[in-house]
Amino acid sequence: MNKSKVSEYDYIDFLIGTQRVYSSAEAERVSPEQENGPAHDASTRQLHRLFPTTERLWSEAQTHVDLNKGCLIIDDSTLDKFYSRKIELVTRHWSGKHKRVVSGINLVTMLWTYGERHIPVDCRIYNKIKDGLTKNDHFRSMLQVARQRGFQPEFVLFDSWYASLENLKLIRSAGWQWLTRLEHNRHVDPNRTGNILLNQVDIPPSGRSVHLKGYGMIKVFKIVRTDADIEYWASSDLNMSDLMRLKYAELSWMLETYHRGVKQFCGIERCQARSEKAQRNYIELAIRAFLRIEYHCFVKGISWFEAKTAIIRDAVRAYLTKPIYTLDPITLYATA
Repeated sequence: MNKSKVSEYDYIDFLIGTQRVYSSAEAERVSPEQENGPAHDASTRQLHRLFPTTERLWSEAQTHVDLNKGCLIIDDSTLDKFYSRKIELVTRHWSGKHKRVVSGINLVTMLWTYGERHIPVDCRIYNKIKDGLTKNDHFRSMLQVARQRGFQPEFVLFDSWYASLENLKLIRSAGWQWLTRLEHNRHVDPNRTGNILLNQVDIPPSGRSVHLKGYGMIKVFKIVRTDADIEYWASSDLNMSDLMRLKYAELSWMLETYHRGVKQFCGIERCQARSEKAQRNYIELAIRAFLRIEYHCFVKGISWFEAKTAIIRDAVRAYLTKPIYTLDPITLYATA
């Protein structure tokens, strides 16, 4: 096999630089002019040559994390593929964005943060039909990998979907603390008189320690939202205060911010290739592109939007110096 004239880093740079069109055809159109340059389908073939793996992501992300500091956040997001009838990996998933079931690719992500950084360190594509793994299987797999890599986070943060006993016990076996939301119908014992539903427990604003059936002692908090909906938060840290809970609950939303950023600024949903291998490689390259934008913005103290806009600012300035889209003055005069 001949060596590709387009490297994975060329494709990453393209994903960073392009503003709206993320196709491989567009990558060819904007490639620098050079003698004996890459063929028109070089970018497409590059997506099919790479072996899909998350190790490349970790090799770049590990220098930007502190293994003994910060939090690990895990959640999934659906990459919209509304009109994809022949793209592999596309199935039906619930979308929090659209509040309904849509066609797309479900991506489970682990993010590291200490409040200012959004560093993706691992991810898995949910494809139960082919690999037989559930989202909770991917959740546990990423936790085990994080443990092998030496992470000692302050907390592991995740949604109620992942709050199964098996998952909670795995986090406890690693010696880590966790914070999550619990469904109102979880069984707890508040005073050693027997298990009742969580929504039947009297919980003061400062929280209450209860025994979670099948697990052990936890601390729960009852939060009444502005829309009158009720949330139940729970933590393995029995000394957690409500202020501390609020701090880490807000941190957990940083993964949602990351999801919006990698979709809007790196086009992670925009791959038009059909094969599973190409889709997996494109998603990985988009995440690695985000990692570079995130690092640049952290160093410069600017937003992701400013970083993307700055790329084309010189091009706009050059166009304003010599516009090429004009109307013929004679035609204008005749029309007037």
